[in-house]
Amino acid sequence: MSGMKAAALLSAMTCAAQAQTFTNLVTFDGTNGSYPESALTQDTDGTFYGTTFEGSPYSGIGTAFSLSMELGPFVEASPGFGRVGAVVKILGSSLTGASSVTFNGTAATFTVLSATAISATVPAGAATGTVQVVTPGGTFVSNAAFQIL
Repeated sequence: MSGMKAAALLSAMTCAAQAQTFTNLVTFDGTNGSYPESALTQDTDGTFYGTTFEGSPYSGIGTAFSLSMELGPFVEASPGFGRVGAVVKILGSSLTGASSVTFNGTAATFTVLSATAISATVPAGAATGTVQVVTPGGTFVSNAAFQIL
């Protein structure tokens, strides 16, 4: 994409080796951004965010954009690894009123810190696997396995 003023976030192409088809979702034409410069980042609400180097209505300033693929919300342990007894933060959205936190099915003691954060202790007997948080709004599962050290 280097040297292309109207760089596309995703281009329509077929990869012969894997026979996958990718669909163009957005084209940055200079009025809505150009030169995407960072990898997309996914928020715990499921939305992707990114930036461009140039292309806003203001000279020399890029744009920030979001992309919703209608993915559901999830939780994320930080750090994504730890020993039994370690305290980890669980990040997400709408966590107020959480009634359960489990590490691969093993119940953990926890404290809800805010609507977006929980402090939990890795329980004895926990094995590497997903973290689950049950809230009044539903059950959220981690987007990556928590690694027990």
